[in-house]
Amino acid sequence: MTAATILQQPHKNKAFTTLLAFLLGTLGAHRFYLHGAKDRWGWLHLAAVPASLLLRQLFPEADWFYQILPLTLSALGGFLEALVLGLMPDDKWDARYNGASGRQSDTGWPLAVVLVATLMLGAGVLIATMARLFDLLYTGGAYG
Repeated sequence: MTAATILQQPHKNKAFTTLLAFLLGTLGAHRFYLHGAKDRWGWLHLAAVPASLLLRQLFPEADWFYQILPLTLSALGGFLEALVLGLMPDDKWDARYNGASGRQSDTGWPLAVVLVATLMLGAGVLIATMARLFDLLYTGGAYG
């Protein structure tokens, strides 16, 4: 084994990272893929699960929307991160995440499909969250 082989890091795939952020962004899977188990933001995403369970136990009479609010906010953050990471130019991606991998990224149409799906679902979740929040705050849940 040469010194160059030892210093090489695995190549991080931008399309896969974006897909992870889209599908499992609520749990911070994309953060752990990029930065490993030491990533604080990844653990914050993952902490949304016990936080929602704790809210459910502490406030069982509260509306379900409030009980899953940590998960919803984490999901919205995951959608936003999917868009930011997916729209990053390949050369900037390689400079940031693949500096020592020895390979160049060349993302194609699968990334575009993931970005369109992220924008559609993320915008829908954001609009639904805002609508439900305003309904609960201003009408006490009169519309649902």
